Formats: sequence, C-alpha cells, structure tokens
Amino acid sequence: MSKRHLILIYEGEFTQEVTKSVLAMAERNMDSFGEDSGVKRKVFNVMVECLQNISKHAANYEPGRYAKNNALFMIGKHDSDYLITSGNAVNTVDVPEMGAKIDRINALDKDGLKDLYKHIITSKPGLSEKGGAGLGFVDMARKSGMPLEYDFEAINNTLSFFSVKITIPRKNN
Repeated sequence: MSKRHLILIYEGEFTQEVTKSVLAMAERNMDSFGEDSGVKRKVFNVMVECLQNISKHAANYEPGRYAKNNALFMIGKHDSDYLITSGNAVNTVDVPEMGAKIDRINALDKDGLKDLYKHIITSKPGLSEKGGAGLGFVDMARKSGMPLEYDFEAINNTLSFFSVKITIPRKNN
C-alpha cells in the first residue's frame, strides 16, 4: 500500500454503514495530510458518486456467495493528485452503452460538461428505475477536470467487471 501510495482499500459488500465508514476514514486521512479544503471537497464528491454507483448499479455475480453490492474501492495520494478507483460487476448487456456514455463524457471540455449536466437535470424523464439520472459520471468528470479511465473485464457470459479510475489534481487545473 505504501509503495503504491494507497491510503484506503476496501473490498467486500457495500452497505450504508460501510459507505459511511469509508468516507469518514478518507476524510480523516485527508485532514491528517492538511489537505486544501477545495481538493477535499472534490475528492469527497467523487468518492460519494463512486460509492453511490456501486450501491445502485452493482450486479450480483455469484448468487448465494457474494452480496449484490460486493465491490472494490481504493483511494491513493500522490504528490500531484489523488486517484480514486472503484470496481463492481455489471450486466454485460449494459457494457456498450456504459462505455459509449463515458466516451461521450470524456470527449467534452469543461463547458461541454457543464452544458450536459444542465441538460440532464432539466430534461425528462429524469430518474431511472435504479434511482439515477445519469449525472454520476458527468459530475465525476466535472470535479476532476480529467478524463475518466475505465475498463470492462468479462466475468462470465452475462456479467463483466467494470472499473473506473478518476484522477483529481491537488492543484487547480
């Protein structure tokens, strides 16, 4: 962990209590580093979005053995940035749409992201059946100011492991 500059790693079921604990531990770590409040706010916001994605969208990949929200979450701190990585199972049929959505977000500049964010919050139909309006990835890209790095790895014929890495610069960009 030290060699890779990781300050927090959690793998397992993400319940409301676990999520609160992960957020509290990360906040204590950033406080102990004397991190700038603006950077802390961005990191915290991206962490919340990642954890909400896990709790709302993680697929159950081994019924009876693993809980639906079994996933991975890591945060690391380097001299110039924070790296937040999360991963969870998703339905393989959703992979093309998810990849295309992230690619569209990554192609936008700061103003484009702002416009997309406004469009999503003002358009119908609003919330999806899983409780999201598609704002999570847009908000992560806006807060980080960097492209979202992602990957899909097949688990079996119906599920894939989705991972996303968000870089948050410690200096204003």
